[in-house]
Amino acid sequence: MKVAFIGLGVMGYPMAGFLQQSGHDVCVYNRTTAKALQWQQQYSGATALTPALAAKGAQIVFVCVGNDDDLRSVVLGEDGALSEMNAGTVLVDHTTASADVARELAIISQQQEVNFLDAPVSGGQAGAENGVLTIMIGGEQSVFERVKPVIAAYAKCAELIGPVGSGQLAKMVNQICIAGAVQGLAEAVHFAKCADLDVNKVIDVISKGAAQSWQMDNRHQAMIDNSYEFGFAVDWMRKDLAITLNEARNNQATLPVTALVDQFYADVQSIGGNRWDTSSLHARLNK
Repeated sequence: MKVAFIGLGVMGYPMAGFLQQSGHDVCVYNRTTAKALQWQQQYSGATALTPALAAKGAQIVFVCVGNDDDLRSVVLGEDGALSEMNAGTVLVDHTTASADVARELAIISQQQEVNFLDAPVSGGQAGAENGVLTIMIGGEQSVFERVKPVIAAYAKCAELIGPVGSGQLAKMVNQICIAGAVQGLAEAVHFAKCADLDVNKVIDVISKGAAQSWQMDNRHQAMIDNSYEFGFAVDWMRKDLAITLNEARNNQATLPVTALVDQFYADVQSIGGNRWDTSSLHARLNK
Protein backbone atom coordinates (compact mmCIF):
# COMPACT_ATOMS: atom_id res chain seq x y z
CA MET A 1 0.00 0.00 0.00
CA LYS A 2 0.91 3.63 -0.34
CA VAL A 3 0.94 4.96 3.22
CA ALA A 4 2.06 8.04 5.12
CA PHE A 5 3.55 8.22 8.59
CA ILE A 6 3.48 11.52 10.47
CA GLY A 7 5.67 11.85 13.56
CA LEU A 8 9.07 10.21 13.87
CA GLY A 9 9.68 10.19 17.61
CA VAL A 10 11.09 7.24 19.52
CA MET A 11 7.96 5.27 18.63
CA GLY A 12 7.06 6.50 15.16
CA TYR A 13 10.57 6.26 13.70
CA PRO A 14 10.87 2.46 13.97
CA MET A 15 7.15 1.92 13.29
CA ALA A 16 7.46 3.71 9.95
CA GLY A 17 10.61 1.72 9.27
CA PHE A 18 8.81 -1.59 9.74
CA LEU A 19 6.12 -0.46 7.29
CA GLN A 20 8.76 0.33 4.66
CA GLN A 21 10.58 -2.96 5.29
CA SER A 22 7.28 -4.83 4.90
CA GLY A 23 7.01 -3.63 1.31
CA HIS A 24 4.73 -0.64 1.69
CA ASP A 25 5.42 2.63 -0.11
CA VAL A 26 5.96 4.99 2.84
CA CYS A 27 6.17 8.77 2.86
CA VAL A 28 7.09 10.35 6.20
CA TYR A 29 6.73 13.78 7.75
CA ASN A 30 8.42 15.04 10.88
CA ARG A 31 8.45 18.53 12.36
CA THR A 32 12.26 18.35 12.45
CA THR A 33 13.18 17.77 8.81
CA ALA A 34 16.62 16.39 9.68
CA LYS A 35 14.96 13.46 11.47
CA ALA A 36 12.88 12.67 8.38
CA LEU A 37 15.98 12.76 6.18
CA GLN A 38 17.78 10.47 8.62
CA TRP A 39 14.87 8.03 8.41
CA GLN A 40 14.93 8.17 4.62
CA GLN A 41 18.65 7.41 4.57
CA GLN A 42 18.12 4.41 6.83
CA TYR A 43 14.97 2.95 5.31
CA SER A 44 14.58 4.56 1.86
CA GLY A 45 10.98 5.67 1.29
CA ALA A 46 10.04 9.31 0.76
CA THR A 47 9.84 12.45 2.86
CA ALA A 48 7.52 15.46 2.69
CA LEU A 49 7.73 19.01 3.99
CA THR A 50 4.15 19.10 5.32
CA PRO A 51 1.67 16.54 6.67
CA ALA A 52 -0.59 17.34 3.71
CA LEU A 53 2.09 16.47 1.17
CA ALA A 54 2.92 13.27 3.02
CA ALA A 55 -0.76 12.24 2.99
CA LYS A 56 -1.35 13.03 -0.67
CA GLY A 57 -2.32 9.85 -2.50
CA ALA A 58 -1.93 7.66 0.60
CA GLN A 59 -4.43 4.89 1.29
CA ILE A 60 -3.65 4.96 5.01
CA VAL A 61 -2.20 7.86 7.01
CA PHE A 62 -0.64 6.99 10.37
CA VAL A 63 -0.03 9.67 13.01
CA CYS A 64 2.08 9.35 16.16
CA VAL A 65 2.76 12.67 17.87
CA GLY A 66 2.83 14.06 21.41
CA ASN A 67 -0.59 15.22 22.56
CA ASP A 68 -4.02 16.54 21.55
CA ASP A 69 -2.70 19.89 20.32
CA ASP A 70 0.10 18.27 18.30
CA LEU A 71 -2.44 15.93 16.79
CA ARG A 72 -4.75 18.72 15.69
CA SER A 73 -1.81 20.65 14.23
CA VAL A 74 -0.74 17.82 11.90
CA VAL A 75 -4.25 16.66 10.92
CA LEU A 76 -6.29 19.84 10.54
CA GLY A 77 -5.78 23.04 8.57
CA GLU A 78 -4.39 23.87 5.17
CA ASP A 79 -1.19 21.87 5.71
CA GLY A 80 -2.85 19.13 7.75
CA ALA A 81 -3.07 15.55 6.56
CA LEU A 82 -6.85 15.61 6.10
CA SER A 83 -6.62 18.36 3.50
CA GLU A 84 -5.10 15.90 1.01
CA MET A 85 -6.81 12.65 2.00
CA ASN A 86 -9.24 11.13 -0.49
CA ALA A 87 -12.66 9.67 0.25
CA GLY A 88 -12.44 6.06 1.43
CA THR A 89 -8.93 6.37 2.87
CA VAL A 90 -8.10 5.75 6.54
CA LEU A 91 -6.58 8.01 9.19
CA VAL A 92 -5.03 5.98 12.04
CA ASP A 93 -3.98 7.88 15.14
CA HIS A 94 -1.34 6.16 17.30
CA THR A 95 -0.94 9.15 19.61
CA THR A 96 -1.84 8.63 23.25
CA ALA A 97 -4.42 11.40 23.42
CA SER A 98 -7.87 12.07 24.88
CA ALA A 99 -11.00 10.20 23.84
CA ASP A 100 -12.55 13.62 23.17
CA VAL A 101 -10.04 14.53 20.46
CA ALA A 102 -10.49 11.09 18.90
CA ARG A 103 -14.23 11.67 18.60
CA GLU A 104 -13.66 15.22 17.31
CA LEU A 105 -11.32 14.05 14.54
CA ALA A 106 -13.63 11.16 13.66
CA ILE A 107 -16.48 13.61 13.02
CA ILE A 108 -14.30 15.91 10.91
CA SER A 109 -12.91 12.93 8.99
CA GLN A 110 -16.41 11.59 8.33
CA GLN A 111 -17.39 14.93 6.79
CA GLN A 112 -14.66 14.27 4.19
CA GLU A 113 -15.67 10.60 3.84
CA VAL A 114 -12.37 9.59 5.45
CA ASN A 115 -12.37 6.71 7.95
CA PHE A 116 -10.82 7.21 11.39
CA LEU A 117 -9.35 4.84 13.97
CA ASP A 118 -7.91 5.84 17.35
CA ALA A 119 -5.14 3.35 18.00
CA PRO A 120 -2.81 4.16 20.91
CA VAL A 121 0.05 1.76 21.48
CA SER A 122 1.69 0.05 24.43
CA GLY A 123 5.11 -1.54 24.64
CA GLY A 124 7.40 1.45 24.85
CA GLN A 125 10.47 2.23 22.81
CA ALA A 126 11.70 -1.36 22.99
CA GLY A 127 8.36 -2.65 21.69
CA ALA A 128 8.46 -0.20 18.79
CA GLU A 129 12.05 -1.05 17.89
CA ASN A 130 11.34 -4.78 17.97
CA GLY A 131 8.00 -4.55 16.14
CA VAL A 132 6.02 -6.12 18.99
CA LEU A 133 3.67 -3.35 20.10
CA THR A 134 0.20 -3.90 21.54
CA ILE A 135 -2.45 -1.67 19.97
CA MET A 136 -5.90 -0.83 21.35
CA ILE A 137 -8.25 0.42 18.65
CA GLY A 138 -11.51 2.31 18.46
CA GLY A 139 -13.57 2.51 15.27
CA GLU A 140 -15.61 0.45 12.84
CA GLN A 141 -14.99 -3.27 12.38
CA SER A 142 -14.73 -3.08 8.58
CA VAL A 143 -12.13 -0.30 8.73
CA PHE A 144 -10.17 -2.17 11.37
CA GLU A 145 -10.06 -5.28 9.21
CA ARG A 146 -8.63 -3.27 6.31
CA VAL A 147 -5.87 -1.80 8.45
CA LYS A 148 -4.98 -4.76 10.67
CA PRO A 149 -2.71 -6.56 8.16
CA VAL A 150 -0.71 -3.35 7.68
CA ILE A 151 -0.39 -2.68 11.41
CA ALA A 152 0.94 -6.22 11.80
CA ALA A 153 4.27 -4.91 10.49
CA TYR A 154 5.01 -3.49 13.95
CA ALA A 155 2.43 -5.04 16.30
CA LYS A 156 2.22 -8.40 18.04
CA CYS A 157 -1.37 -7.68 19.08
CA ALA A 158 -3.95 -5.29 17.61
CA GLU A 159 -7.54 -5.54 18.82
CA LEU A 160 -10.69 -3.55 18.19
CA ILE A 161 -12.10 -2.50 21.57
CA GLY A 162 -15.24 -0.66 20.44
CA PRO A 163 -16.36 2.56 18.73
CA VAL A 164 -14.13 5.61 18.22
CA GLY A 165 -12.63 6.70 21.54
CA SER A 166 -12.49 3.16 22.92
CA GLY A 167 -8.84 2.77 21.99
CA GLN A 168 -7.87 5.84 24.00
CA LEU A 169 -10.01 4.73 26.95
CA ALA A 170 -8.33 1.31 26.89
CA LYS A 171 -4.92 3.00 26.90
CA MET A 172 -6.00 4.88 30.03
CA VAL A 173 -6.78 1.53 31.67
CA ASN A 174 -3.29 0.39 30.64
CA GLN A 175 -1.65 3.44 32.24
CA ILE A 176 -3.64 3.00 35.46
CA CYS A 177 -2.29 -0.55 35.74
CA ILE A 178 1.27 0.55 35.01
CA ALA A 179 1.20 3.40 37.55
CA GLY A 180 0.22 1.09 40.39
CA ALA A 181 2.62 -1.68 39.35
CA VAL A 182 5.65 0.60 39.09
CA GLN A 183 4.96 2.21 42.48
CA GLY A 184 4.54 -1.22 44.08
CA LEU A 185 7.81 -2.44 42.59
CA ALA A 186 9.61 0.76 43.68
CA GLU A 187 8.47 0.29 47.26
CA ALA A 188 9.39 -3.40 47.18
CA VAL A 189 12.94 -2.74 45.97
CA HIS A 190 13.30 0.09 48.51
CA PHE A 191 12.10 -2.19 51.33
CA ALA A 192 14.47 -4.97 50.27
CA LYS A 193 17.42 -2.57 50.27
CA CYS A 194 16.49 -1.23 53.72
CA ALA A 195 16.27 -4.83 54.99
CA ASP A 196 19.81 -5.53 53.68
CA LEU A 197 18.58 -8.29 51.40
CA ASP A 198 20.24 -9.37 48.17
CA VAL A 199 17.67 -7.61 46.00
CA ASN A 200 18.54 -9.44 42.80
CA LYS A 201 18.13 -12.78 44.57
CA VAL A 202 14.79 -11.70 46.05
CA ILE A 203 13.47 -10.54 42.68
CA ASP A 204 14.65 -13.76 41.05
CA VAL A 205 12.60 -15.76 43.53
CA ILE A 206 9.42 -13.70 43.73
CA SER A 207 9.27 -13.19 39.96
CA LYS A 208 8.54 -16.92 39.71
CA GLY A 209 5.34 -16.46 41.72
CA ALA A 210 2.25 -14.29 41.99
CA ALA A 211 4.23 -11.02 42.23
CA GLN A 212 5.61 -11.37 38.70
CA SER A 213 4.90 -8.58 36.22
CA TRP A 214 6.37 -6.99 33.10
CA GLN A 215 7.57 -4.11 35.24
CA MET A 216 9.33 -6.48 37.61
CA ASP A 217 11.01 -8.37 34.79
CA ASN A 218 12.11 -5.27 32.90
CA ARG A 219 12.57 -2.48 35.46
CA HIS A 220 13.85 -3.97 38.71
CA GLN A 221 17.49 -3.63 37.67
CA ALA A 222 17.08 0.07 36.88
CA MET A 223 15.77 0.59 40.40
CA ILE A 224 18.54 -1.45 41.98
CA ASP A 225 21.18 0.50 40.04
CA ASN A 226 19.41 3.88 40.32
CA SER A 227 19.88 4.23 36.55
CA TYR A 228 16.99 5.88 34.70
CA GLU A 229 18.44 7.56 31.60
CA PHE A 230 16.31 5.54 29.17
CA GLY A 231 12.79 4.40 28.45
CA PHE A 232 9.40 6.11 28.76
CA ALA A 233 9.86 9.62 30.14
CA VAL A 234 8.18 10.82 33.32
CA ASP A 235 6.93 13.90 31.44
CA TRP A 236 5.03 11.67 29.02
CA MET A 237 3.65 9.49 31.81
CA ARG A 238 2.31 12.58 33.60
CA LYS A 239 0.70 13.69 30.33
CA ASP A 240 -1.00 10.30 30.06
CA LEU A 241 -2.11 10.33 33.69
CA ALA A 242 -3.53 13.84 33.32
CA ILE A 243 -5.68 12.61 30.44
CA THR A 244 -6.74 9.61 32.52
CA LEU A 245 -7.61 11.61 35.64
CA ASN A 246 -9.56 14.12 33.58
CA GLU A 247 -11.58 11.31 31.99
CA ALA A 248 -12.17 9.85 35.46
CA ARG A 249 -13.68 13.15 36.56
CA ASN A 250 -16.00 12.97 33.57
CA ASN A 251 -17.11 9.36 34.06
CA GLN A 252 -17.04 9.52 37.88
CA ALA A 253 -14.43 6.77 38.26
CA THR A 254 -12.54 6.84 41.57
CA LEU A 255 -8.77 6.56 41.08
CA PRO A 256 -7.06 7.36 44.40
CA VAL A 257 -3.89 5.34 43.77
CA THR A 258 -3.47 6.72 40.25
CA ALA A 259 -3.84 10.29 41.53
CA LEU A 260 -1.29 9.62 44.26
CA VAL A 261 1.24 8.10 41.86
CA ASP A 262 0.79 11.09 39.56
CA GLN A 263 1.90 13.31 42.44
CA PHE A 264 4.84 11.02 43.10
CA TYR A 265 5.89 11.56 39.48
CA ALA A 266 5.64 15.30 40.15
CA ASP A 267 8.17 14.73 42.95
CA VAL A 268 10.47 13.01 40.45
CA GLN A 269 10.17 16.00 38.13
CA SER A 270 11.10 18.31 41.02
CA ILE A 271 14.44 16.50 41.44
CA GLY A 272 15.23 16.80 37.73
CA GLY A 273 13.79 13.52 36.49
CA ASN A 274 11.56 14.85 33.72
CA ARG A 275 13.20 12.68 31.07
CA TRP A 276 13.95 9.70 33.30
CA ASP A 277 12.18 6.40 32.76
CA THR A 278 8.99 5.82 34.74
CA SER A 279 10.87 3.35 36.96
CA SER A 280 12.43 6.45 38.58
CA LEU A 281 9.57 6.42 41.09
CA HIS A 282 12.17 4.53 43.12
CA ALA A 283 14.45 7.59 43.11
CA ARG A 284 12.08 9.66 45.26
CA LEU A 285 12.28 6.99 47.98
CA ASN A 286 16.05 7.52 48.21
CA LYS A 287 15.87 11.24 49.03
